[in-house]
Amino acid sequence: MSTRRPAIVIALALLGASACGAQTASQALLTPEPLSTQAAPTPEASPAAATPTAPPEFTSKISPVTRDQVKYSWREGCPVALNDLRLVTMTYWGFDKKAHTGEMVLNASVAKDVVSVFRKLYDDRFPIRRMELVDVYKGDDYDSIDVDNTSAFNCRAATGSTHWSQHAYGFAVDLNPLENPYLEADGSNAHRNADAYVKRPLDKPGVINPGDKVVRAFASIGWGWGGDWSGIKDFQHFSKSSR
Repeated sequence: MSTRRPAIVIALALLGASACGAQTASQALLTPEPLSTQAAPTPEASPAAATPTAPPEFTSKISPVTRDQVKYSWREGCPVALNDLRLVTMTYWGFDKKAHTGEMVLNASVAKDVVSVFRKLYDDRFPIRRMELVDVYKGDDYDSIDVDNTSAFNCRAATGSTHWSQHAYGFAVDLNPLENPYLEADGSNAHRNADAYVKRPLDKPGVINPGDKVVRAFASIGWGWGGDWSGIKDFQHFSKSSR
């Protein structure tokens, strides 16, 4: 009995050790890998949407006129002296919805008032086709109108008259002349490219209508509108005398 008992004990011990080893291997297979502690890559930030650039502020400059600047539109015998005229350089809002810089010549006594009107029009984003001195067109009023040029001083007679126009004094502005044509009493006009703009009221860009913000802006400095005339209508025309 004494010799067999140790053998049995030894056999049991070996069996237990074998079982423990198998359990350990099984546990090793079932144990999950530890989670990685490395941070996930950060996705690249998408480019920020471009912030729209605000239009520039309205600016203006009033300066003396030189003879070369009005070599076609002014001459000896005009009803205003050269040194009573001023060159106005100012910002205007274009039909392309962008800011532009234009020029016009005005009588010195009204230059600041007229600038205040165009400041309002710019702030209201009223579109203007172009604003160049009539001398760019060699003083030819027809050619200036035909390209829709907004202008002021031009030493010439009033249309259909032998008397000086208010433009000859620098006391008048013609604004978007194609969108706002001059109409004879019978409704005819001299520019075929203005035919689509003869009716009022008319809801189109650059058009001036009775009592609108353009008419009110000029009225605020005491100027009248040619669209209020009876018979002949001059929708482009604003003047100090209302004529």
